[in-house]
Amino acid sequence: MSRNYEELAFHETPLGELILRRRRVLSLGGLDVFEIKLGESFLMSSLFHEVEVALARIGLAELKAGSLSVVVGGLGLGYTARAALENAAVESLLVIETLPEIIGWHRESLVPLGAGLTADPRCRFVSGDFFALAASTAGFDPDSPNRRFDAVLLDIDHSPRHLLHPRNAAFYCQEGLHRLASHLLPGGTFALWSDDPPDAPFLEVLTAVFPKAKAEVVSFYNPLLERDSASTVYVAQTH
Repeated sequence: MSRNYEELAFHETPLGELILRRRRVLSLGGLDVFEIKLGESFLMSSLFHEVEVALARIGLAELKAGSLSVVVGGLGLGYTARAALENAAVESLLVIETLPEIIGWHRESLVPLGAGLTADPRCRFVSGDFFALAASTAGFDPDSPNRRFDAVLLDIDHSPRHLLHPRNAAFYCQEGLHRLASHLLPGGTFALWSDDPPDAPFLEVLTAVFPKAKAEVVSFYNPLLERDSASTVYVAQTH
């Protein structure tokens, strides 16, 4: 293959064809960009990860300093997980990923952040369906049923309205969020990445479940469009 393009991994999955690829963007000085594609959807690009980092920063900002336990829903290229681990207060991080192939990429160092995440003793990968675990009574940690956490950071669907699978919709209603809240410790936070502008109806659902909830717009420079782009981080907190 050309040095400017390489398909690093290809898998047939129940959700569609999963592809990891590297592109060299000559217009950006030969920058290597890693991309994940699922079916016809682009899941993530290393060229744009500011909001994934902001998800961890904003989601953990309201928590009191201490030994924090955190869940990240969706591993992707690992930017949210790494940003969470950069917070010195984080003692344990559980990363839930429904596609075991993506976990394999990290363990095999096919993606740039894989070796660092795999080597960090605070970080543990769990192969499972985040939404099914959130709806269960046992919760996210298969080794410790009913364990509760200080924070849950979610980056899976494109937004509460634009879903990777229709079955995920139940999570974004009041009942689904109530179940999620039951897995949080008192004063714990839930933060969610969305590629859409703030959604007033979804924010109303959040405020019906959590005593505190807000939407924060995160802007970042898009070098391909040569202008700023923006995404949204929702953050909600229990009593």
